[in-house]
Amino acid sequence: MIHLITGGSGSGKSEYAENMLCHYQKEEGEQLIYIATMFPCGEETKRKIRRHQRMRRGKGFETIERYTNLAGIVDVLKNYESVSVLIECISNLTANELYMEEGAKESTAEEILTGIEAVCRIARNVVIVTNEVSSEGFFCSPEMIHYKQVMGEINCCLAKRADRVTEVVYGIAVEVKKDR
Repeated sequence: MIHLITGGSGSGKSEYAENMLCHYQKEEGEQLIYIATMFPCGEETKRKIRRHQRMRRGKGFETIERYTNLAGIVDVLKNYESVSVLIECISNLTANELYMEEGAKESTAEEILTGIEAVCRIARNVVIVTNEVSSEGFFCSPEMIHYKQVMGEINCCLAKRADRVTEVVYGIAVEVKKDR
């Protein structure tokens, strides 16, 4: 099962995603893996990381930090008998792949989609969090326009591949697609 969860910043999508994966895990008994993609640079991102760590405390997640090369996580996931994975989140992973020195640069979309396919071959359930990045109407730099284009490509591919797509709007989950 692949469940894509999207929404704006502060919409509640992360908590919803964690709860969904915990629900799937209760039904099937897998080890829960949280793939954290936010690189801790600056105090604001460190605060956000700490808040997310508090939110998932006690839910049974093992956290693995992965900033680029998502496919590289497969060797770690193979060590588990049965696993369900939460990827948090595609917008951070995309920025890392585009702009970090070790990132995929112009091959970002392909790199991320290949990595997700690799995770999906191993994990029973994969919940993927992404951001709704194209709804803002303000001026954007050329770099931001490129980032949004890459995010749009990735999000469209993920939505097609997913069994379920949910948009979280102001804390309310709205089913967009449900194949199962």
